[in-house]
Amino acid sequence: MKKGRRVFTGAFKAQVAIAALKERETLAELSKRFDLHPQMITKWKQEFVERSSEIFETRAPQESFEAEKERLFSKIGQLEMERDWLKKISKRAGL
Repeated sequence: MKKGRRVFTGAFKAQVAIAALKERETLAELSKRFDLHPQMITKWKQEFVERSSEIFETRAPQESFEAEKERLFSKIGQLEMERDWLKKISKRAGL
């Protein structure tokens, strides 16, 4: 019976690559521990090293989150002021 192709998450690949970079275990031990072919571990390790610079080139999500949060808080303040003004006007008009 044929087994299906396994799909690995990015987090798992990173975990394996980091374990390989630490070099606390041999490639054979890592392949046995993670149930992977040693060539796959080597490939993921190489890709991890090559693409590690991308982490520092992109903007951190926390910075964009803070900017978005500030924009939304200012919008909330503006809408609250408009609502209060409309309440005040409607009272004057007797509505």
